[in-house]
Amino acid sequence: MSQALDAEPGSELFASYEADFRLAYAEITQKIDQIPELAAEPRKASVRAAERAIDEADEIVGQMTIELQNISSGSRAKLNARLRGYRSDLDKVKRELRRTSEQADRTELFGSRGAQAPGGISADDISHDQRQQLLSGTDRLESSSQRLRDSQRLANETENIGAGILTDLRGQREQIVNSRNVLMQADTHVDKSIRTLRGMARRMVTNRLITIGIVVLLIIIIVAVLLGRFLPRRR
Repeated sequence: MSQALDAEPGSELFASYEADFRLAYAEITQKIDQIPELAAEPRKASVRAAERAIDEADEIVGQMTIELQNISSGSRAKLNARLRGYRSDLDKVKRELRRTSEQADRTELFGSRGAQAPGGISADDISHDQRQQLLSGTDRLESSSQRLRDSQRLANETENIGAGILTDLRGQREQIVNSRNVLMQADTHVDKSIRTLRGMARRMVTNRLITIGIVVLLIIIIVAVLLGRFLPRRR
């Protein structure tokens, strides 16, 4: 672990956080060292305790980061270097806890390497097929999960495409409905125009007939007048 130096002037609170961090770090390493020697339930309890200590150490590092901003720039550089060391130490024990816990779980599942079964057959030989089946099952599960994810992705893409098509169809339907309404209005206007034209045509024919009748009547009157004037009157 990074070695903490004496606290700089004006950094007593930072030094207090360092002391708390060292205590949490010591507890973490102690729990990690115990994990390989413990059975299932005690080992899980030790792992949980180590995780809680890591969370506490993480919080302490965060408090040190905040406190560092309140320290004069002359002392900040050295303290910042120490803080980086604490972060590095914490990352290492996180990885070590994960590695140790996984190794202990594998040991419990498959048995200690080289252990002997009755008849002089090693436990590795007995469990080899089981391990292979487990690995094969894991591969199949991962493959199935990947296919499921691909199917889900394809379904989502298809759904998005379908939604886009439906949106386009709704837009086209609205356009068709609007066009039909426009055509119906146009038909109405055309019908009105045709009726108007027919009325005008009838009035024109009527007016023409009236005009012709008037002309004929005038001609008859003129002829009658001429005949009355030029023909000899009977006595």
